[in-house]
Amino acid sequence: MKASVGDRIDILRHDEHGVFRDGKIIEVPDPRGEPPYYVRWSDNGHVSLFFPGPDARVRHYEESAAPG
Repeated sequence: MKASVGDRIDILRHDEHGVFRDGKIIEVPDPRGEPPYYVRWSDNGHVSLFFPGPDARVRHYEESAAPG
């Protein structure tokens, strides 16, 4: 998994399709874009250091900004 500042991260639901939680990546300490990432969560604005698991996916800025 690789990400950049401005990308979004989704945590997928285990029991049904859809997103459980999402946030915006605000800092990527690793210069290669590897985890962990600092994420500002959309549900409460809290910033945390996040280590993505198998239920996470990155939506790159270009994908997030695309219409539709």
